Amino acid sequence: MGQYHLKNMFNPRRIAVVGASKKKGTIGHALMKNLIEGGFAGKILPVNPKYKTIKDHDCVKSVRDLMPGVDLAIIATPIHTAIDIVTDCVEKKMRSAIIISAGGREVGDQGREIEDQIQKIAYDGGLRILGSNCMGLIRPGVNLNAGFASDMPRAGNLAVVSQSGAICGAILDMAAKERMGFSHFVSIGSMLDIDFGDMIDYLGNDSSAKSILLYIENLTNVRKFMSAARSVSRVKPIIVLKSGRSPAGEKAAASHTGAMAGEDAVYDAAFKRAGIVRVDSIEELFDCAELMAKQPRPRGPRLAIITNGGGPGVMAADTLAGYGKAPEPLDPETIQALDAFLPPFWSRGNPIDILGDATADRFGRALSACFHSKNLDGVLVIFAPQAIADPLPVAKMLASAVSGREYPVFACWMGGESIEKSVAVLNDAGIPTYDTPERAVRSFLYMVEYAANLETLIEVPPKMTRNMAFDQKKARSLMDGVQEGFMPEADAVEMLTAYGLPVITTKTAVNEAQALRMAGEIGFPLVMKLLSPDITHKTDAGGICLDLRSNEDVSRAFHQIMSSVLQYKPDAEIEGVTLQPYFSNPDFEILMGAKRDKGFGPVILFGMGGIFTEVLKDRSLGLPPMNRLLASRLMQETKVYTLLKGYRNRPAADMEKLEEMIIRLSQLLIDFPQIAELDMNPVLIKDGSPVAVDARIRISPTDVCSSLHLVISPYPEEDESHMRSTDGLKIFIRPVKPEDAPLFTALFKTLTPTTIYYRFFGALKGLNPELLARFTQIDYDREIALVALDETAQTDDSMLGVARIIGEPDGKTGEFSVLVRDAWQGKGIGSSLLERCLAIARKQGYETVHGIVLRENRNMLALGKKLGFEIEKDPDSCDCNLVIHFGKQNLKPEGLFH
Repeated sequence: MGQYHLKNMFNPRRIAVVGASKKKGTIGHALMKNLIEGGFAGKILPVNPKYKTIKDHDCVKSVRDLMPGVDLAIIATPIHTAIDIVTDCVEKKMRSAIIISAGGREVGDQGREIEDQIQKIAYDGGLRILGSNCMGLIRPGVNLNAGFASDMPRAGNLAVVSQSGAICGAILDMAAKERMGFSHFVSIGSMLDIDFGDMIDYLGNDSSAKSILLYIENLTNVRKFMSAARSVSRVKPIIVLKSGRSPAGEKAAASHTGAMAGEDAVYDAAFKRAGIVRVDSIEELFDCAELMAKQPRPRGPRLAIITNGGGPGVMAADTLAGYGKAPEPLDPETIQALDAFLPPFWSRGNPIDILGDATADRFGRALSACFHSKNLDGVLVIFAPQAIADPLPVAKMLASAVSGREYPVFACWMGGESIEKSVAVLNDAGIPTYDTPERAVRSFLYMVEYAANLETLIEVPPKMTRNMAFDQKKARSLMDGVQEGFMPEADAVEMLTAYGLPVITTKTAVNEAQALRMAGEIGFPLVMKLLSPDITHKTDAGGICLDLRSNEDVSRAFHQIMSSVLQYKPDAEIEGVTLQPYFSNPDFEILMGAKRDKGFGPVILFGMGGIFTEVLKDRSLGLPPMNRLLASRLMQETKVYTLLKGYRNRPAADMEKLEEMIIRLSQLLIDFPQIAELDMNPVLIKDGSPVAVDARIRISPTDVCSSLHLVISPYPEEDESHMRSTDGLKIFIRPVKPEDAPLFTALFKTLTPTTIYYRFFGALKGLNPELLARFTQIDYDREIALVALDETAQTDDSMLGVARIIGEPDGKTGEFSVLVRDAWQGKGIGSSLLERCLAIARKQGYETVHGIVLRENRNMLALGKKLGFEIEKDPDSCDCNLVIHFGKQNLKPEGLFH
């Protein structure tokens, strides 16, 4: 199922229109009209019991009366009738349907029940459904308008997927004005079946879609969405407008983290992790889409601003400043080139003010000087109406100058009626135009953000310099003692300690006598804190006393805390107090925590800690699993990060220890889905070393087991195994990690040209960053990748081989590859790697695995035959296609792990 059926939907051979009508003003009539005008007249099969004919088309009464061979059914009948229609579609072995009908889950329980029935029938029958409550889809490149939008937009390279029909209409109207074109235009509706993840996967594999634009109100299968977006955003920009920036997800919570990790902030973190650019308004969505569709991506943020008016140039510079940027200073060579023809009073800087009497020739020469500069990544040309300047010649010059250039150039043409003709010239030339400098600059910065996303997606995370161990058994015993609610503070501290998180020594006292005894055990000075599950913020209740230096101080503090709490909340349950060593004058206070989000699972929070946490709200969010690179980025997104690098006489924090804390916290959240909220606030940093001095963990039952509660698949530790080569070498086989890039580089350097040719089907001199990222940044939901390591090696030369199966988006088919270091070929390593990959694939539900093998690669052909692959000659290349069907072969997993 999956992508094959979506291809039927977007490339239908025959279309059944259920609810076709000859009555103008109806959806059924609009559907017929659009399909006929697109040239699909001979492929339409109208279905409507009320009409015998619609123009020259024979009309049948029901889907059951249709002849076989229909790829797509468009259903425009009342929603309650769709159950029987979908049943008929399944019986006719149709592969796709569009349900235009409204009245589903958006109207309440009755509509939801109808959609649930349709969903089950379709899923069981292998029928993919777009909708319900949607406008259909448009593919301008093939004149397919399988919806009721009135006009066919231009063909182009921008794909749009919207959850709102009204937004669809608005974008189509604006696109007509700006002469923008689309490869696909999809109204996704209530996502009864096909959702944003499906569409991203499909569009990612369609070469006609160069950029993807999404309007999202909510997500359904978040893990599928994240997997698809992380894959596709590496090759195509994805721009999202997510509506609903409301405080709904920021209601009072039981922890600092719960209060600060609001729903919209989690979407921000998820989009960033997936490499998606998020915009804030329909205007920005459209502006960004236009620039993405018409111009190449910039190499960086260095923007030149050419203007014939000082004011608009200042406005552009101010907008850059608002985003923490500035116009790129001009290099001496560029200034010299501009001095050669500009009047002596030009700005001699960036913005390049070429004065109000600038002609088209002056604009053109200034643009050429910027093109020849090596220090610029893009040019914004601003034209402001002047008494002397004529906008039309300038527009024609600009259109001619950028023709054929792979360099981002965009325009701000200010004015009204006087510039209409020149704006049309720019739009026809594929130059994005904006009516204000602010809109133009903002769109450019979104493109820069996407380019930066690509850089971070291929960056190699550094390895930890210390080994990390986790006492999962101890943590589980502590977790088992709490069904719901807050863990006892002492248990929470032990829980964190079991995962190697640095926590200050903490002892619990239920009365004054115990407090005095504990004080003697710990030693002075001390901190005493209230222990109560009913009070989140101890400071507010007078529940903290610092710098206790004697038994008298301890007694006084105990009575003071009890009295303060009684006044603050008389009915609060008081379990006693905790005592800890007192850290005087810490260098910094930070917060680390986590919250379980309904849609995205566990979310990690990092930010400024202490009593001002919720006032300053200096925080960033991230999603597990984490590595050092992701942990470092998480910290860099906060203002406190600047302080942590060292400030005046305060030493810098140990950044690797902080990264390690985030990774350990991430693993704790991976292993225990029942953690609803976790707070470490404050984490004190003294002389560089961090230690948590307060810990709260709230437990809430969940039916989701470990790893399935995450939206990003974690490292599959269960796929680790050991083997011995035929000559007795101990070999460790494990999944690929992002930190493996140096191992891959070292392995490649050992390969002979023949081995490289067999694996890559051509000559390859080295692994560039993009290839390294492709080989090591694994989405474990989509790819099975195992490496064989020499267990005795202590260097980067330990990798002996690698095998992988790259899955198709449908999750049923995969393509394999194997590579073994030349000196270790013929020793059972390649066979063991591929055998294990196949066993994992079968366990994950794959039905077929295949791969192309060069006909001269006899060793690989022999290995394929040994493992049960069918070997077929590829008709196009004369090479061999190796295929294995798990339904036909019985791989024995017990024979794999020896």
